[in-house]
Parts: sequence; structure tokens; C-alpha cells
Amino acid sequence: MERRVVITGIGTYSCLGENTHEVLESLRLGRSGIIYDESRKEFGYRSCLTGFVKEPDLKPYLSRRDRLGMHEPAMFAYMSTREAMEQAKLDIDFLANNETGIIFGNDSTAGAVINTIDKVRERKDTTLIGSGDIFQNMNCTVNMNLSTIYKLKGINISLSAACASGSHAIGLGYLMIKQGLQERVVCGGAQEINLYAMASFDGLGAFSIRQDTPAKASRPFDRDRDGLVPSGGAATIIIESLESALQRNAPILGEIVGYGFSSNGDHISNPNFDGQFRSLNMAIKHAGMDVSEIDYVNAHATSTPIGDATEAQAIYEVLGGKVPVSSTKGMTGHECWMAGASEIAYSLLMMHNDFVAPNINFENPDEDSKKINVIPEYKEHKIDCFLSNSFGFGGTNSSIIVKKFKK
Repeated sequence: MERRVVITGIGTYSCLGENTHEVLESLRLGRSGIIYDESRKEFGYRSCLTGFVKEPDLKPYLSRRDRLGMHEPAMFAYMSTREAMEQAKLDIDFLANNETGIIFGNDSTAGAVINTIDKVRERKDTTLIGSGDIFQNMNCTVNMNLSTIYKLKGINISLSAACASGSHAIGLGYLMIKQGLQERVVCGGAQEINLYAMASFDGLGAFSIRQDTPAKASRPFDRDRDGLVPSGGAATIIIESLESALQRNAPILGEIVGYGFSSNGDHISNPNFDGQFRSLNMAIKHAGMDVSEIDYVNAHATSTPIGDATEAQAIYEVLGGKVPVSSTKGMTGHECWMAGASEIAYSLLMMHNDFVAPNINFENPDEDSKKINVIPEYKEHKIDCFLSNSFGFGGTNSSIIVKKFKK
């Protein structure tokens, strides 16, 4: 018998705020977290825009030994996970004695790797690198650090799926719990924000060059969009079986009811209507629901010309033109590997506070976005069910449906 899967904790550490309370305020206000970073100009970037995410001070929470193996992705993920664990009423004693898994989306550790190589170049001796560097350099750095800090004993997998990483992490955790393989899984996504992480993207000309007004640069679905803005941080979503949540008397924030996925099998970077169409339809079919039951769509839309147009077409063909749609990337920029997880958290905050966060900078629709119901300003709106899309390079697509919990 398949089990029901619920969300019992969320945590965020992003350019919208260092916790869910700050993030909620930013979502309500339509407040952008994007800045102009002068250091990127000196480094050679074409675009110096980025979501601003402060490096956290972990000294009050972790020993030096625990901190040694942590660079940006792991540091950000620790902060979001710490908040999510507290909300879910999970502590280390419980986790050490009750099997709990972790599946976290992460797709780069460029900053840590280059810092290590620079040490070798300077010292000409690999033995002087430092014992913590190897754990910072590996793509599984988030899982390695969090699983040891929190004494996690279940599934332990880092998921690498470009900008759908965080969403697929939640989807796979959901399937494991649904099939009875795990009771609870710590899921999420993390994205480094340093200079080294985004240079190759900038070299492709993928970023907006609307640098005179950073807060106006990310323009999902707008006719005049000229590229995405890189961003990062981390988001954690704790999911568990309904039985486990009830037994622990944990807060239940929502129920995951559908997960759709697909691969385009086509161009390595260009989006594909068919792939997105199949992902959306699979999620709806899996949820066993009618499209009219979806009250809000948190779109993947990153502010790229082709990407936003393709998603608008897919949303219109599957869901029609009435359901409210917004992309929080207008405020955050593209949070890349974490986006699929953070946008579930953002949508849950909207659902519990009866509003749709604005798709800021949506001033002029194009021929595709005018067919769907893009919400440009804060809107009070009752959400009982939402759908979140995440799509990534290599043609990987993920769609997740979450409903308010009802016994």
C-alpha cells in the first residue's frame, strides 16, 4: 500500500532573507535581492549582477572540526537545514536513533576546487592543502557534512541535475517514502554564489546586462527580458510519511501528491516544449487530479527569451490560461541548483498566508505570456494546491504538486 507523504519542515537561506520569516516579508513586498557586484567587473564578467547571499558565521553552531569540510554550498545548506529541523521538531538524539535519509541537490563546488588549486600553485606541495579541502571539493559536500553533523542513518545521495536538482531531490525522496523505503528524508538544494561558480554561464552570454537597475534586471515572461541573473543559497524541505508525522506530533505544512519528470532527449541547452509538457502531465496524472484543482503555478521562468516562452506554451496547453502564475525569480534571480527546493518553500509560505507573490518586472507580455495569467503584483489568493516547475540544462524537467493537508 502506497503511503502519503507530507512536509513537516522548511528552511531557507537566500537573497530574500536568511530565514523563512524574512523571506515571507520579501515575497509579500516583491522585494528584489539582486545587486551589482563590482568584483565581477574586475574579474572579467560581462554582467556583474547577482543575488546577494551573505556567507554565514557558523562558529556559534558548529565546532572547528565540523566547519573544516564546509564551503559555500554546505554552509548555506546547514543554515537552511538548521531552521527546517527546528520547525519539524527533529533533534540529533532522535535522528541518531531513527533512520532518516538525505537527498540534496548540488551541481558544483567551483569555488572550493579553485581555492584548493591556488594553494598548490602557491606552495608547490599538496601536503599543505589542508585536511578539510577534499570534503569541500566533492560534489556531495552538502550530504557529507549534513549527514555527519545530524547523524543521519538512511539514504545518503547527492543529486546532480542542473537547475532541476532541488526539485528532483524532493521528488525522489517522495517516491522513497511513498514506497515504504524511508520514513523521512531531508531534501533540498544548494547553490554557491562566488565568482568562480558563474563565469562559464556569463561567457555564454546568458546573463542580463540591465546593470543600471539591478532590481529590474530579472524579468520573467516580460517581452523585454534579456537574460537571467545568477543567485544562490540553500533551501531544505523535510518530508516524511504521514504515519511518522502524526506519531511525532510534527507540524504538517502540506502533502506532496504528484511528481512528474522527463528528459528532452534533444539540445543540451535549449528548452523543449514536449519535455515540459510531458513533465507537467505526468505530475497531474500521478496526483490523480483535475487541472482545475491547481490554484497557483510557481513557474521555472528564468528571464531568458526562449525558456520563458517555451514554459508559457506548456503551461497554457496543460493548465489553460486562468490559473495564477508567477516566477519568484524576478525577485531572486536564478537560484540554479537550489531553485527547485526554494520555490517549494516560497510557495508553501504563500499557501499558508493566502497570497500569490508578484512576478515583478512583468510590464509587457509577449505573444506567449499574454495567454497565461501572470500575476505582476501582490495578490491575495487562497491556495489549496500548487504546482512548481523546474527545468535544467541537458533537458531535465521536474514538476511537483503540493496540496494543503487534509486527513
